[in-house]
Amino acid sequence: MNVATRPEQLEPARRAVAIGTFDGVHLGHRRVIEAALAADLRSAVVTFDPHPRTIVGNQVELLATTRRRLELFEELGVEDVLLLRFDRELAALAPEQFAASVLGGVGAEVVAAGDGFRFGHGRTGDLGLLAQLGFDVRRVPIVENVSSSRIRQLLAAGEVERAATLLGRPAEVEGTVVLGDQRGGTLGFPTANIAVPPELLVPAYGIYAGAALGRSAAVSIGTNPHYGGRERRVEAYLLDYQGDLYGERLVVELWARLRDEAVFASEAELVAAIENDVLRTRAAHRPV
Repeated sequence: MNVATRPEQLEPARRAVAIGTFDGVHLGHRRVIEAALAADLRSAVVTFDPHPRTIVGNQVELLATTRRRLELFEELGVEDVLLLRFDRELAALAPEQFAASVLGGVGAEVVAAGDGFRFGHGRTGDLGLLAQLGFDVRRVPIVENVSSSRIRQLLAAGEVERAATLLGRPAEVEGTVVLGDQRGGTLGFPTANIAVPPELLVPAYGIYAGAALGRSAAVSIGTNPHYGGRERRVEAYLLDYQGDLYGERLVVELWARLRDEAVFASEAELVAAIENDVLRTRAAHRPV
C-alpha cells in the first residue's frame, strides 16, 4: 500500500476514493471503504491527521493511532492512502478548492463517503456538491447504532465485547513496551508494561482476556490497588511466551472483561486470582 501526504506524491491514476477520518475503522467506515473497493478503479483512502475536531480545541480520545488505521486500511485491500495533515490552512479551504486540489489531485472519479460527510470551510461542502462538480458519488448510509462516539462509551464502561460488534474486530490497546516495576515476574507472571500514547482511549479499569502476538494474553488496566498504586498501568501477560519485548510496539486485543481490580488479603490470594484469570483467558474466544 502506498502512503502519501500530498496528492502529487501518488502516481497518476483513475481512482475510487473513500474519504473520512475513519477513527477506529469500525463497521460503518468499512462500508465506505468497501464502496470504493467495489468500483472498477484504483482504490484509495483520503484521511486526516490529527483528528479534525482537535483543531477547534475539542479533546478527542482516539480509538486507533494513525499507524494502526493505515494497517487496517491495508488489511481491507486499499491500494493508496493520502494522509492529509489537518490544520487551519486545510480547514479554511472552500469546498470547491478542496475538491479540486485534493480529490482532483489524486485523480478521483468515484468518491465514497458516509451519508453525513461534510468538508471544506465551515463544513459547507457535502456529497451533493461533489456530484454537482462531476464526481461519481457513492453515498453510504449510516450503519444504525454504529459510531465512534458509541464505541468510546462502551469502552469507557469496559464493554469490550459489545464494542467489538460495532468495530467488526476486537477492541485494542496499543503502545510501546517499557520497563515497569517487574513485580509480575516475581509472582510468576511476567508482564509487558505498555506505554499508551496519550491521545488514545484506554478502556475501563479491570482485568481482561485478550491476545497479542498471536498468543492469549491476560491484561490488567488500572493502578494495581493491591500495592497501593496511583498511576494507571496497562500490563499484558502473554501466555506461554518467552522473550524480550522492551522497546517494541505491541497491539493487544481485548476479548472479554473478567473482573474488577481488587485489593486482596494476602499475596497468596492475589496469585490465586491471577491464576484464575489465566485459566479464563485460555478459555476465552475472540469475539468477532
